[in-house]
Amino acid sequence: MFKNEGLPGKILDSKQIYKGPIFTLSQQKIKTPDGLTIDRDVILHGSTVTILAFTPNQHVLLNTEYRVGVNAESLSLPAGLINEGETPLQAAKRELIEETGYQTTKTEIMTTLTVSAGFSTEKVTLILAQIEPQKTESQHFDSDEFVNSQLIRYSHLKQLIAQGRIRSSQAIAAVGYYEMFCKNK
Repeated sequence: MFKNEGLPGKILDSKQIYKGPIFTLSQQKIKTPDGLTIDRDVILHGSTVTILAFTPNQHVLLNTEYRVGVNAESLSLPAGLINEGETPLQAAKRELIEETGYQTTKTEIMTTLTVSAGFSTEKVTLILAQIEPQKTESQHFDSDEFVNSQLIRYSHLKQLIAQGRIRSSQAIAAVGYYEMFCKNK
């Protein structure tokens, strides 16, 4: 239907401008599938997962964590980087235990989305998980994070999104995708 859908551009030149622990900034000269030659700054970022985790009685996990991009504690679903050699499902199970102490009894991939395709390579896999509230372990935070987690009613999560208190695009996308394609399966 769309002539060039999915066709990659050809990277003619790439220069690393910055390399940090989470991302690398690169300046690239690219020949697009339409034949244009363009210069772009690209953030090279690893893939991540965001987890919509339900209990049997329709409660979900919600986190608060300081986020530097908004310089505030933010409400969001559990999430994190996929480590090298991990699948998204393995990363989701690990992140849930690390951040919340909860173990999954079932996980499935809902979809994968891009965060900001205009300048970032980051992809987020949205995971649907089941947890048993009685099965918990100790949390294992990274040295630079502290996460508060709590179980809330799923209907309350949707209210928080409607009120604008949850602004995480990944969390909103996970709930929207669940509502459209998974809820009534």
